[in-house]
Amino acid sequence: MAKKVVATLKVAGGKDWAKVIRAVKSPKTGAYTFREEMVPVDKVQEYIASGTK
Repeated sequence: MAKKVVATLKVAGGKDWAKVIRAVKSPKTGAYTFREEMVPVDKVQEYIASGTK
């Protein structure tokens, strides 16, 4: 399935998007989880600075 997603992104202008992976600490357990999101390239710095979406 990953190949299909990658192929779709290449055809549909996937170079305009970046995959951002952020470590998020759970307030309940203190464990870290990772959140992956697709963000437009020009909004990456803004997304990282915001802390949460």
